[in-house]
Amino acid sequence: MTALTLSTAGAATLRADALVVGVAKSGKALVVAPGAEAVDQAFDGKLAAVLETLGASGAEGEATKLPAPAGLKAPVVLAVGLGSAPEDGQGYDAEALRRAAGTAARTLTGAKKAAFALPIAGAEDAEAIAEGALLGAYAYTAYQDSKNGDARKPLAEVALLGAKPRDKAHKAAAERAQALTEEIKRARDLINMPPNDLTPAAFAAVAQAAGKEHGLKVQVLDEKALAKGGYGGILGVGVGSENPPRLVRIAYTHPEAEKTLALVGKGITYDSGGISLKPAGHNETMKCDMSGAAAVFAAVVAAARIGVPVNVTGWLALAENMPSGSATRPGDVLRMYSGKTVEVLNTDAEGRLVLADALTRASEEHPDAIVDVATLTGAMVLALGNRTFGIMANDDDYRTAIHEIAEEVGEQSWPMPLPADLRKGMDSPTADIANMGERMGGGLVAGLFLQEFVGEGITWAHLDIAGPAFHEGAPYGYTPKGGTGSAVRTLVKLAERTADGEV
Repeated sequence: MTALTLSTAGAATLRADALVVGVAKSGKALVVAPGAEAVDQAFDGKLAAVLETLGASGAEGEATKLPAPAGLKAPVVLAVGLGSAPEDGQGYDAEALRRAAGTAARTLTGAKKAAFALPIAGAEDAEAIAEGALLGAYAYTAYQDSKNGDARKPLAEVALLGAKPRDKAHKAAAERAQALTEEIKRARDLINMPPNDLTPAAFAAVAQAAGKEHGLKVQVLDEKALAKGGYGGILGVGVGSENPPRLVRIAYTHPEAEKTLALVGKGITYDSGGISLKPAGHNETMKCDMSGAAAVFAAVVAAARIGVPVNVTGWLALAENMPSGSATRPGDVLRMYSGKTVEVLNTDAEGRLVLADALTRASEEHPDAIVDVATLTGAMVLALGNRTFGIMANDDDYRTAIHEIAEEVGEQSWPMPLPADLRKGMDSPTADIANMGERMGGGLVAGLFLQEFVGEGITWAHLDIAGPAFHEGAPYGYTPKGGTGSAVRTLVKLAERTADGEV
């Protein structure tokens, strides 16, 4: 993992492979951001002019390397764009700092140490820069030849200049950023792992190992326990695979906690669509269909490592959705853990089936709130694109609170409705409910289905992360190609706000 240090050294005197500075647009001019004064001085006050000559504009995502002049210990200066400079008296936006730091870390892949001289006005800025740099310093190379591997290795050490290592707030910010980003990277690793290695049982084993490491209580229900307990949804999805399903409960408790937050994650370790087989071109990335479970798992462990004074219980509904002679067929009826029956009209609408059982089970413990996370519907991607997740809830205020938290931590989200008129489309002449409804508004129909399995009187929200969970394009900011760890930061901040009594 990439190391993080808070350095008291000056930008001109710290030895590193590269020195990262920020530049921004101010009208038509390029300006050097605070924190890089010593660097600008080494360029005789002409750093902005030199960068403009090289074509730099200060736009977000821009990175410009140039050799360092005499007077700097680092041989390279890397200028990253921060977008528009803030107005007088205002600081830089935390997400702009986070993305710029991520861009710098990605650009410096293979380097041993980089000093970040980006603007830090307080502990929040230090945390944002640390998060961005650490998340940007990521690569998934587990299955690649180790020859010439140094060039692919993430930046080994991030040194924050301008932070205060002896200040409690700055120190806590750095520790939080380190713990949070390490768990996000763990989620990314799980999402990127090939499905022949990440089976439901293998995922459960990872959770058990983390439980031992961090003092968490982990319970795993295998296929026999699921059958004995009547978990028809999870079993119905996993019955077609040689790799049987699992339901994992991973719990963090705090001695001072007054509230309990339950998190439920969809963990389809591979989704072929089952008998309703996905068309060609739609199977290649379906190892990512367990991203919701990865996010929940990472959030619980991160909350424990940070020491959030709230009880957090994660439920990982794990199954592999495969076609075979034993697979669930369209037209089959499943009896769920809740006792309700579901007519399966489409076996590719399997995520809601495993989540339904887990939601019912989580409800039995009467938490203060339940949030489920899932790569649930292509309809949500059509509605919101590849970078924004949708939020549905049975409480408008709770939905709004989660949306505001997501925006605060830098995760794009949008509140979505649960129109009651769409519920009728799931009426079944055979069972209590069908797993499909109207095609239009399919993401909302899925949310309405899940709502049926939430315990009475329990506040609930549903995050459909189908868009941002897996990034197939070129990396940007601190977002890599492949698994992203979407929703982890939102869930951890939600836990903190729950502990504070703010939600």
